[in-house]
Amino acid sequence: MSVLVELDGTGAAVADTGLPFFDHMLAQLGKHGGLNLDVKSRGDLEVDAHHTVEDTGIVLGEALAEALGSKAGIRRFASIALPLDEALVEVALDLSGRPYLHYDVVLGETASLGSPPFEVQLTEEFWRAFAHSAALTLHIELRHGRNPHHVLEASFKGVGRALRDAVRIEGSGVPSTKGLL
Repeated sequence: MSVLVELDGTGAAVADTGLPFFDHMLAQLGKHGGLNLDVKSRGDLEVDAHHTVEDTGIVLGEALAEALGSKAGIRRFASIALPLDEALVEVALDLSGRPYLHYDVVLGETASLGSPPFEVQLTEEFWRAFAHSAALTLHIELRHGRNPHHVLEASFKGVGRALRDAVRIEGSGVPSTKGLL
């Protein structure tokens, strides 16, 4: 697996995981996050997509944490309510150094998208692995929406936009009274 993350990018994002729908979601994360993102991942898709999705979240989170370095000067916090057609997803994040995921997106447990199928419940596994590996606090809540594609795409775009805002340079010091994150 290889992941390249450039925080000050142009949104040029490509992903090749063997799961075209997941690739599309990762491209949305990079594009709307203003991140240059290059993800190449191959797991045991002949078994199922779980390990590919989870491992991608782990490695992507580690790459983000490395790219952030000491976090000096970053804004740190960000939130957005992002609509996509009938879907409205709220995202809030804190590049705190304290990993936590609150994921309140309920869609059909057996819903899947694309071919080979991407099971929508794997999205929570991806975000949990990403949040823990990046050591960030992430809240994702579905306010409205029924179409799984729209809901998941809004969540990836929302996290991207919040990341873009949270990594913006606003000063020179670490945004914490403790002096480190």
